Amino acid sequence: MSARLDRSAHKLEFEERFDATELDTTRWVAHYLPQWTTPEQSAARFDLTQHGLRLRIDADQPPWRDGDGELRASNLQTGTFSGPVGSPRGQHRHTDGMSVVTEQPTRKLYAPSAGLVEARLRAVADPTIMLAFWLIGFEEDSPDDSGEICVVELFGDSIGVSSSELSIGVKAHHDPRLTDDMDRVPADLDATDWHTYAAAWDADKIRFYVDDDLIRTVPQSIAYPMQLMVDLFEFPASPDRDPRKYPKTGDVSSVLGYRPR
Repeated sequence: MSARLDRSAHKLEFEERFDATELDTTRWVAHYLPQWTTPEQSAARFDLTQHGLRLRIDADQPPWRDGDGELRASNLQTGTFSGPVGSPRGQHRHTDGMSVVTEQPTRKLYAPSAGLVEARLRAVADPTIMLAFWLIGFEEDSPDDSGEICVVELFGDSIGVSSSELSIGVKAHHDPRLTDDMDRVPADLDATDWHTYAAAWDADKIRFYVDDDLIRTVPQSIAYPMQLMVDLFEFPASPDRDPRKYPKTGDVSSVLGYRPR
């Protein structure tokens, strides 16, 4: 098997360059897991610039969810699904006891079950920030369909000019068919510059690439619909925030999705 990404086995079906003057709402929901919180708290802060999408965390941005401390998020995702208010049904139940605060319509804007996805990202070396690109199970058919393909997590305290550590792998969440398999992968690159991060998955394995070079293979399979997530997280040490240090940002120049030929 080649260690280089071969796109010839896939056909491009989702192409986002963020080169319009407004966000395409037929592709993106500009909220982070809005079923678990209020619209004000889940809403993304972002700009469309000459380089593409710039996600922001602003000084006046509220925490994402009551009960999750000071975590703040600016996220775009390609779908929503939930049960009624008070229900435990909804995507990405990352902690016990979650219930729906704001009921969501079923919006499956892009949810592949196999193929290849890639994003071109530029992160910031801020220890309170993480820029990430990942997929989560849509969960409409079953709450077991909740696995995660973590294409990359770029923690600001793990990236540098000559080398960076990239968090890459699979998270099982509530899927009994999967096991957690995450790793911090060292790479000789400056993650504060532009790089392309990709994952290709089929019935046998998930392959992870950076700038088209194979960097990790996980021998697990996921065959249910998964939605794309691209986001900027802030993990502040305390609620006291210095406005002079904001906004905090992460850049995304493109997100592409391919189906198997």
